Amino acid sequence: MRRDITLPVTESDAREWRVGDILFLTGTIFTARDEAHLLMMEKQESGEGIPFDPSTMALFHCGPVVSPEGDGWKVIAAGPTTSIRMEIFEDKYLEMFRPPIIIGKGGMADRTQAALESVGAVYTHYTGGAGALAAKRIEAVEGVEWLEELGMPEAAWFFKVADFGPLLVTMDSAGGNLYKDLEPTIAENVKSVLARIDAG
Repeated sequence: MRRDITLPVTESDAREWRVGDILFLTGTIFTARDEAHLLMMEKQESGEGIPFDPSTMALFHCGPVVSPEGDGWKVIAAGPTTSIRMEIFEDKYLEMFRPPIIIGKGGMADRTQAALESVGAVYTHYTGGAGALAAKRIEAVEGVEWLEELGMPEAAWFFKVADFGPLLVTMDSAGGNLYKDLEPTIAENVKSVLARIDAG
């Protein structure tokens, strides 16, 4: 099912979405990779806090290429980062900040799945290698945090987007997980390929 989503959304909204739904987002999304995740959690735990509310946006696993333009910025490319890199702390991050939507590629594992179910959120897949296409859906750069401290790809960028997608829901808050659903088919395909190689 196609769902046209205007951010922010509520937890109850996100709990309605299921594996196989296709989301198109309008509103504000923010980028965070390894270093931004860790920095945000450290600031929150120390009591300093962070200067924005992730629960009102979608979290994009992305290290964008951004160029200065006039008094602002222009996004050249914004392809997704392989999400499994964040698996070791994504559950803690979700519990702490509660973004309703994660955008990435490649899927995540059991800890993140459990956190999605706990907080009411979804993981969505964006096609890898389509960074230039993603940039076309970004209407403006609304700001950036920790650019000097972390550098361009690791900083938290805030993008105003319109019809950003397609984003395929591959992990949902009801326990749905497309990656696990496909494991038997993938295993069978690998077995078939190996058998052909062995046969010469």
